[in-house]
Amino acid sequence: MRSQTLRRALLVYLLMLIPIAWLAMKYGPYALDGDGMAYMDVADLMRAHQWAGVINAYWNPLYPALLALAQRLAHSTRWNELHAYYVLNFVIFLASVFAVQMFVSALVKLRRHMMPHADPSHGAGHLLGDHALRLLGVALVVIASQRELSMAAVRPDALLQALMLAAFAMLLESLATGSLVYAPLMGFFLGLAYLAKSFAFLVAFLTIAVMMLFQAWVQRRKLMRVIAGGALALIVFAAVAGPYVAALSKQKGRFDFGDSGALNYAWYVSGTVKMHLEPSMTGSFGSATVKLIHPEQQLLAQPGVYSYRAEPYGTYPAWFDPTYFHERIIPRFNLQRLLHRDTRNVALSLRYLLNHPEAWILLALLLVCGARLDLAGSRIGAAGWRHTVFWLPPVALGLAMWAIYGLVNVEERYVTLAYLVIILPLFATLQTSNSAAAADNPWPRRAATAMIAVLAFLALGESLRVALEQRRNESAAGLAAAWYSPRIFGAAKALNALGVGSGDEIACMGTIACLNDPYWMRLANVRVLTEIYNPDATHLLEEFEGLPNRPQVEAVLKQQGAKVLVAAFDPGAMTGRTPASAGWIRLGESDLYALPLTIPVPAPTAPATLPWDITGAAKP
Repeated sequence: MRSQTLRRALLVYLLMLIPIAWLAMKYGPYALDGDGMAYMDVADLMRAHQWAGVINAYWNPLYPALLALAQRLAHSTRWNELHAYYVLNFVIFLASVFAVQMFVSALVKLRRHMMPHADPSHGAGHLLGDHALRLLGVALVVIASQRELSMAAVRPDALLQALMLAAFAMLLESLATGSLVYAPLMGFFLGLAYLAKSFAFLVAFLTIAVMMLFQAWVQRRKLMRVIAGGALALIVFAAVAGPYVAALSKQKGRFDFGDSGALNYAWYVSGTVKMHLEPSMTGSFGSATVKLIHPEQQLLAQPGVYSYRAEPYGTYPAWFDPTYFHERIIPRFNLQRLLHRDTRNVALSLRYLLNHPEAWILLALLLVCGARLDLAGSRIGAAGWRHTVFWLPPVALGLAMWAIYGLVNVEERYVTLAYLVIILPLFATLQTSNSAAAADNPWPRRAATAMIAVLAFLALGESLRVALEQRRNESAAGLAAAWYSPRIFGAAKALNALGVGSGDEIACMGTIACLNDPYWMRLANVRVLTEIYNPDATHLLEEFEGLPNRPQVEAVLKQQGAKVLVAAFDPGAMTGRTPASAGWIRLGESDLYALPLTIPVPAPTAPATLPWDITGAAKP
């Protein structure tokens, strides 16, 4: 493909991408979890100017701030807020597309700067040009949006990806031009990335260090200029991230930029119990040192009944700020546990690669067809490596990010950014065959570019196919919108119909109702301040019915002011004619049931669909 043709193809691709991505967003199905609800709760506190609750050592503030902005601009209520949040994610997706374009353009500029006199007679011509690499980068972002970075997920991972790609683009621009303008811009984007997710704090310092080291060691620039660039980046990063670090440190009484990394290390590596840890549970500490300052209040030991009243914020305070109840868990290095977790993370990394085979299969195919990876500059002399390692800064940072996650927990949404900044520079290093005749032959470049174009347009077509299929599913299910979940929304409406809502306190039981899918709590406008902890979903009903002290358990819940107890059960077992299912009221057509505690027990009636629409208003 000629350069002009490829430029037009890229433009057509981007123009087609906008409406197709909009359809993918519009028909994205309900996909909310406890993380998303916590971010929404923080956004509500921002709108209410309750800043003490916004300072949170687990969830950073930038994404909730954007959620609050989207809610304000759309004038949405809790019953239709998901639409506003999906539109926000669509904007963030477009920002990721723009950021990956910036990253690839800067990468090509650095390649051109470091290899201005490449000798075609030695086969130093690069296989892929600017537009081909940009098309590949956008295609990989599109593929990620179909899988782990869906626009239906209310999470900051896509925002972090966009900001980090922009920061890395400024890094490469700084290396390519030597201008001091790009260093503070890099610090600015790194600061925003930290405000999106605390993981970026460590990466920011690594990025600044890589910039300075590459300039001094590889590019051999003047030391004062290197120091000046690093100082400018650091100052701007501190100006953006510093106020939140200061507020968080003041809240904790110690220097703190976020505790999510340390907590996850304790959970996944040290073996510390993740939920409902008490000072007396020494056998559940793992290899961590645990001196809890304000643990959850344990109301009963058997079964475990816990109160979250000490945390004044959040629909489900146990997950609104996990660092509050887990303050002073200090993970300790344990080689055996670390090796065990590393083995697991290697398997998860391989699974990620197998779930994203398009890019590396294409790379392998190009190598089989004659392309060459000359990472160390072996074709242009012994000192040639200094002119060919333009790929080193992004690849080093990508490997570092992957390694950091690999020490704790690898999830696909975590390592997508690392994958992008590793795989794209590898494609940029591909060169044509060694022979001069082959280097002058345009067909290898055209064939490689055509393969990338096919991959990109197939990925775009897959997005359109999935969006239209989801539209058909929505129509067949009779949903008011794709994001509308009859199970969750119906449960919330049924709970309101029982007279529970407007900030009432309730109790929940079981992991499914309490943690895995808790959005019904927010929709019903209740707070779960008491929980009967039981992670078993299979025998939950039988175990609750078989409690020898069930009256005591219910008395404790009533003393806490809980109006109802909500749990998830198999509807097939909830006939109401057995002792185990008696007294429970099904919430809509869901698998969630409420047991009245301090509200009048309604007369038994057959389940009926409530006459509500998605705005929460009763139909005439």
